[in-house]
Parts: sequence; C-alpha cells; structure tokens
Amino acid sequence: MSGDSIPMTPHGLRKLKEELKHLQSVERGKISREIEVARAHGDLRENAEYHAAKEKQSHIEGRILTLGDWIARSEVIDPAKLGGDKVIFGASVELTDPETDKSITYRLVGETEADLKKRWIAVTSPVARALIGKKVGDIATVNSPGGVRELEVVKIFFEDPQDDALPGEG
Repeated sequence: MSGDSIPMTPHGLRKLKEELKHLQSVERGKISREIEVARAHGDLRENAEYHAAKEKQSHIEGRILTLGDWIARSEVIDPAKLGGDKVIFGASVELTDPETDKSITYRLVGETEADLKKRWIAVTSPVARALIGKKVGDIATVNSPGGVRELEVVKIFFEDPQDDALPGEG
C-alpha cells in the first residue's frame, strides 16, 4: 500500500465509505455465523463448507483493509466547485470522433470510482491522459490497443456526480 494520495470525487468517497460500513456491519457478522455453522459439522480438515467460509472471510477482511487505505489516502476534489476551459480531473468531456462523427461523453474520475458502463473513466486511463489540458476544439490523440484514435473536444463541463447519473444527465 503506497503513501500517495488518491484523487476522487465526493461521490466516490461516499461510495467507498458505504461499502466499508456494509462490510464491517453486515458481511463480517454474516460470515462469522457461516463459519460457526460449518464448524458445527465436525472434522475441519475435510469440511469444504468451513474452508470456503474462511476463504470468504479472508476476502472480506482484505477488502476492508483496502477500502480503509483508500479512504485514508483520499484527496477529495469536488467537480461542482471546479471550472475552466481545460480538461482536468472531475471534468465531463463531450467528444466527437472526426472519422465516424460519433459522440461520447466521459467523466474523468479517480481510479477507485471508474466505471465504463457509466462512462466514468480513470484519470490515469489512456483516453483521460490524452484529454488532460485540452480545450474545446482541440484534438486528443489516444494510443489504444486498437490503434491510434483522434477525438475532438466538443464541450467541457463540471458537475457533481449525483445518483450515479451518466455525464450530462446529473
């Protein structure tokens, strides 16, 4: 676990804290009960149910440690309080592919809250790195596994990601 700070939105921090609370207050108790039930079945050396529950407990405890570390190192940046004419962390960016004329909007967020289904991309991703510092009208060149892509910045806006809305819908 590194000592570097982790940029995230207030929404991202809230989600991490909710998951941590759930794991600590619900999942820990549930897995303890599962272990007790499995333990009551007898010989632990050949008790698959017991070993599976212990493994699940290990995963839960590992996740709790990871979440605690991320929360402790979080650097919260509120997109609703940002602005400007350049793409930075927290910005939502409407892009057009000049070759296909297709548009897409991405929100640049921290690694812990990236979710491609919502079009939230990690600020460390190749697309986000290509966009950082760009202004409306600029072309970002993205080196992707499928080859080099060019994306034109059409619009830059800042908003607080409420209710897991897609960029531009919140």
